[in-house]
Amino acid sequence: MAGFHTKTFTKHDDYMTPKHAWEDIKQYIPKKKIWEAFYGNGESGQYLTEMGFDVIHEERDFFTQYPHDYDLIVSNPPFGQSKAIMNKLLEFNKPFILIMPSSKINTSYVRAWKDKKIQIIIPRKRIHFKKLVNGEVPEDYKSYCNFDCFYYCYGIGLPNDIIWLE
Repeated sequence: MAGFHTKTFTKHDDYMTPKHAWEDIKQYIPKKKIWEAFYGNGESGQYLTEMGFDVIHEERDFFTQYPHDYDLIVSNPPFGQSKAIMNKLLEFNKPFILIMPSSKINTSYVRAWKDKKIQIIIPRKRIHFKKLVNGEVPEDYKSYCNFDCFYYCYGIGLPNDIIWLE
């Protein structure tokens, strides 16, 4: 691949969810107590709260410091930890809506959910996340994303297994 040097490539997993990504699926998010499990810069939980949802959104470790008084998880998890997150969600066995790359549907850890009936919401366009490096947007950062994401849903009771947003 021309111009791609693995020795200089730095991987970042801090990409913040734009407000419209939650507004686009507002009607599909149950009016229950939400845990926005991945804090990021705090805006995602703020957006969900502004939209009228009861949200737990605090800086805590998803794997060891989870609350027990929530009904569902609504979040954009760090994609680099998708396997560990999906495995932990099997333990929780709670409803969720997660934004993750569409390619994750072909992974063994998402396929492990096949008997649990994962449903998918497909956005009408790509979600362009805000990248943070050390808590700041890089000077040269352009807000675009070169891959598609789905909303992976479990236990939400969507009217169809695949919903195409208009």
